[in-house]
Amino acid sequence: MRGIKEQDITLDTPGQGAVLVVEPLLPQRIRRPSDALRFLLTLLGLAAVILMALALQRTLNGLETDVQAGTGRAPEVLSAAAGLLGGVAVLIVPVAFAVERVFHRDGMRVTQGLIAAILALLVSYVLGESLIHSGPADLVQLLTGGREVEPLNTVLTPAIAYATAVRMGRRPHWRALMWVALALDVFALFTATKVTALGVIMTYVVGLAVGFGTLYGIGSANTRPPGSAVLAALRRLGFAPVSARRVEDDSSGSRRYLVGLVGDQRIDVTVLDRDRQVAGVLYRLWRRFLLNNETRRRAIRSLRAELEREALMAYAAQAAGVRLPRLLGTSEVGTEAALLAYEHVDTRPVSDLQDEDFDDELLERMWEQVRLLHAHRLAHRHLTGESIHVDTQRNVYLVDARSGEIAAGDLLLRLDIAQLLAYLGTRVGAERSVGAAAKVLGENTLAGAMPLLQRIALSRDTRTAARRDRKLLPAIREQIVALKPQVEVEEVRLERFRPRTLVTIIVSALGAYLLLTQLSRVNLITVLTTANWAWSGVALVASALSYVAAAILLRGFVPEPLPLGRTVLAQLAASFVKLVAPAAVGGVALNTRYLQKRGVPPAAAVTSVGASQLIGLAMHIMLLLLFGYLTGTQAAPSLTPSRGLLVVLLGVAVLFLIVLAVGPLRRLLTTRLRAMFSGVIPRLLDVVQSPKKMVEAVGGTLLLTLSFVICLQACVQAFGGEASFTAVAVVFLAGNAIGSAAPTPGGLGAVEYALSLGLQVAGVPGPIATSAVLLFRLMTFWLPVLPGWASFAYLQRQNAL
Repeated sequence: MRGIKEQDITLDTPGQGAVLVVEPLLPQRIRRPSDALRFLLTLLGLAAVILMALALQRTLNGLETDVQAGTGRAPEVLSAAAGLLGGVAVLIVPVAFAVERVFHRDGMRVTQGLIAAILALLVSYVLGESLIHSGPADLVQLLTGGREVEPLNTVLTPAIAYATAVRMGRRPHWRALMWVALALDVFALFTATKVTALGVIMTYVVGLAVGFGTLYGIGSANTRPPGSAVLAALRRLGFAPVSARRVEDDSSGSRRYLVGLVGDQRIDVTVLDRDRQVAGVLYRLWRRFLLNNETRRRAIRSLRAELEREALMAYAAQAAGVRLPRLLGTSEVGTEAALLAYEHVDTRPVSDLQDEDFDDELLERMWEQVRLLHAHRLAHRHLTGESIHVDTQRNVYLVDARSGEIAAGDLLLRLDIAQLLAYLGTRVGAERSVGAAAKVLGENTLAGAMPLLQRIALSRDTRTAARRDRKLLPAIREQIVALKPQVEVEEVRLERFRPRTLVTIIVSALGAYLLLTQLSRVNLITVLTTANWAWSGVALVASALSYVAAAILLRGFVPEPLPLGRTVLAQLAASFVKLVAPAAVGGVALNTRYLQKRGVPPAAAVTSVGASQLIGLAMHIMLLLLFGYLTGTQAAPSLTPSRGLLVVLLGVAVLFLIVLAVGPLRRLLTTRLRAMFSGVIPRLLDVVQSPKKMVEAVGGTLLLTLSFVICLQACVQAFGGEASFTAVAVVFLAGNAIGSAAPTPGGLGAVEYALSLGLQVAGVPGPIATSAVLLFRLMTFWLPVLPGWASFAYLQRQNAL
């Protein structure tokens, strides 16, 4: 019995009876993923235009001047004609298109365009007024040119949104007419100085965004061919269908039909719809951006490319002797879809099997099909429970060949093995998964796939299962090592960018923008020539003293003897490592490595560095409170917290409470802290028992902080600035904390902005504060790089790192 959502489509064919196609009722309108993607891309484009305009103000102003000068030379007759024709055409062309569509009984398309035009008018007006009254002054200047000009033209924006929403771009003649009308109108507006270059660009992008947003919000007419069109395409291939029923769609969302033929034969038909080609594109783009070249797939393919890829993979697998449904034919179904007809085999996916149904024979049959694929350099790339099927005789079939690769490299073949090992591990355990693979593929092949047993290499469902069972992948590796104890595993880097790297890039870009904003107010040549070099010498000495202090600090937390000279070199080497690692990470890793090379056991080395970090953090907080109190007793009004600072502090407090209140976040924090400082207390007890070590630990911590504060104070004095020592100490301690938290190398960008802002709050004029911070960072970050590199190279040659 059919469900209420199914319909029977009757197809009368000459010489044959009527054929009923049983399928769900196709919706009249659908939301196309491609429209959503275009909407998001236009929003990103709008943000990019604004950022580039702010960053390239002089270039844009020059462009504006050139355009105004060029259009201003046009004869008045031409300008007047363009204004008349353009203004009329921008209105006439959309109206004419609407009339043409109404005559073709396509009124819904016109309605959709009108809605987009109305929305665009409202958006352009509201956005323009908001910018004028509360927008950044530089952006308003670029949009209006300082004249009585609309930031976004409220005539052009609706016209562009209308043309986008009615898909005028798919009609070449109408598209050409619309572009001519827009060009004439823009030319006339430029000659009358009623628009700016940035205003025209933003008008166009906003119009596109509103048009695509309307298309996705309201939906478009469903152009997917129904089952009757699919049967007509099958007849052109020479098949004689007598029945058809739509079955469950495949994992990519493609429609699937079970079609009965004359003589009780059946075929499976997969229909590729054009509007589904971009479904899941954001995820594929993310994976393409994240993974290295050899493992990436194309995020978007045309309908023709998708059809050819699946057909080629199917024919290649058949030639290799792999069991998969035989491809019988392919065909386009109109202009919006294509089909692939496969021989029907009664199978079911192994994801439907119970775990106890996976006997050793079935596992070996799965691996045998993979072996045949790989023997002919074919990679499946989607070996999951949905793409591996079994028939009633428990023969294994591989389906979903669309994601495969022909002439695959070794890396892709090893990825297949890693994926199937992980999937079967979730069903039968690591031991049986590896054992069955070893019988078919051999131990050497499995050993080659071991470096690929990374979550990032797995399919989405398998990756989720491996994330839940964190012991799965290590257990599979252990089983492979047990089979091949002498295997040498070379690490394979699959990710181009880790999430932490992306955060670092974003934060670095933000820090660079803030730093460049400060630098725009300062002449670097003036900074170098006007600085008082006596005070600069004091800053340089204080900076050098900080490395001695850091060496004394480290010696205080290590009961084993450390030579002072070589330990100072290690701290200099850490300054070089800061260029490629966040400030709170590079020094820790290098010091740990240095201690291990000095004969300190790895666990003791980690706890020694952890103890120094813990005590350093405690001393940092105590000194910040102490100097803050001293600053307050001096009644320095310049350090009175602003309302914005109060809001930030309250926000940090609320965030901290949320972390403590939410169980998963609290456990994550405690786990990280426990891993960082586990074993620290016993190490501290060892230090406390030695008065000499206590003096070195506490004295080194204080000397390190005072060295940096003196350096910053000297830099302020070098430019004639005035600020109390306690105020500068508060500024440094706060800025250094921000720099340690920032994920950029050496806290780059974050430290400069924080110190400059702090000095200005302390009463130092802006240009002097920025110059002092630049000199401070030159002394403490950039100048030590060269001697740090030399120290790093020397210690490596001496096998001390």
